[in-house]
Amino acid sequence: MPLRRSWPSVAALAVAALLPVVVYLAGAGVMVHVPMTVHLVVVAVAGALAGGAAVAMSVVGVRLNDGRAVLLGFAFSVMAMLLLLHALATPGVLVDDNGLVQAAGALNVPIGGLILCASALPSLRRPLKALQLLQLQLVTLAVLAVAGGAALLNPGLIPAVPRPGTTVATLIFLATAPLLALLGHRAARTFLLTRRRSDAVVAFGVVLLAGAEFGLLRYGMMDLGWWTAHAFEVAGIGLVGIPAALDLRHATASRPLVGDLRAEHLVADEETFLGGRVHALLHRLAEKDGSTEGHTRRVATLAVQIGEQLGLPASRLRLLALGGLLHDMGKLTIPDAILNKPGKLTDEEFDVIKGHPSAGRELLTELGSFPPLVLDLVESHHERLDGRGYPNRATAARLELEVRILTVADVYDALTADRVYREAWPTDRALAILDEDTGTAFDGYCVAALKAVVAPEQDVVGWRANLAAALEQSQPRVPRTV
Repeated sequence: MPLRRSWPSVAALAVAALLPVVVYLAGAGVMVHVPMTVHLVVVAVAGALAGGAAVAMSVVGVRLNDGRAVLLGFAFSVMAMLLLLHALATPGVLVDDNGLVQAAGALNVPIGGLILCASALPSLRRPLKALQLLQLQLVTLAVLAVAGGAALLNPGLIPAVPRPGTTVATLIFLATAPLLALLGHRAARTFLLTRRRSDAVVAFGVVLLAGAEFGLLRYGMMDLGWWTAHAFEVAGIGLVGIPAALDLRHATASRPLVGDLRAEHLVADEETFLGGRVHALLHRLAEKDGSTEGHTRRVATLAVQIGEQLGLPASRLRLLALGGLLHDMGKLTIPDAILNKPGKLTDEEFDVIKGHPSAGRELLTELGSFPPLVLDLVESHHERLDGRGYPNRATAARLELEVRILTVADVYDALTADRVYREAWPTDRALAILDEDTGTAFDGYCVAALKAVVAPEQDVVGWRANLAAALEQSQPRVPRTV
């Protein structure tokens, strides 16, 4: 993924990473003596959190035949088992000095992270994978339990590796860091789409796990950093596991660790992801005219699909989804006799219809708190590049890329859906109309991206060549946050 699209999530993760960095620097060189029973309790708590999340994810995953949910449970169950072994192997409590405590403590996050990263594999979408993964999970846990039990009975069975601060420990961290960075990026990108606190919590939890892994591999048992790392580990597992497990209760889970949430999911479940006000407005529109409400949903879905083809980052896709769903809210002010007239409109009636973009902006402005771009999308979705649109006859220089996308999606759906005054047009005919007005009414990149969505069999490779330049020219000039 290009850095230009990724920098918001990268920046957010970098800020979150300051906490472990500052804490470790503040405690550098500080030696402590903490009873080892405290270690057993702290690690057992982390294991219990991971185990609880694992059971919830696995049960829900099997019930829904969702392989990805079971894989999340797989990862957390392995982490829970290794944490349990790490706790039981605490030197001087149940057993003497042993290598298991170091191995289990150092490897639970890398192994868990590796399994979590696999949760985005397309093959795991197949329902039959759920039961197979559960069986593999149970076998893996049994093997770990047997091996761990043998190591507890024979403390010298496993060497104390990797020793803190050694080259091997550093290499393990360097191998683990990209895995956790990928998970954090997934969660941060999901948050930029949903703006849900739970998704931000998961992203922060991943950062804490990365900080914990560093401390466990860098410091010894007498260092404050080693104990700090355990605190980060407990917090990280809780912040990642609990929201991820609870999220699976919903039919449209955001799945921050998988990172497969699409902008079209925001449209499909606007109440969960975009808020109650948007849901209430769509409900009002449906009561007035169900066909218009259905049109807005289709247009919003198509618009974000076009936006994804054009490489818009998550924050802009969210605003596009929001604007797409609300773009026809001004039709709440249109008399039913005009809105649902089966025949041709008179000039006076069409003037009334042409007032709905401005009326929609006024309505959302009165409600307040809608971003400037959303207001522009509502007001400008009938503008043209050549300045012959309405209501403001805005020219291309004043039309954001999101507005151009919405215009193309709106016209395409209007042509290909049944209307009260005519039947739907076939895709080829609708695309031919858009092609005729490309460059005058419609943006060529947006039309090409539309074809990639609705007619992928057509040759739409050439348009990607100059896409980077087109997107650079369309950088936002207004705030992009909700």
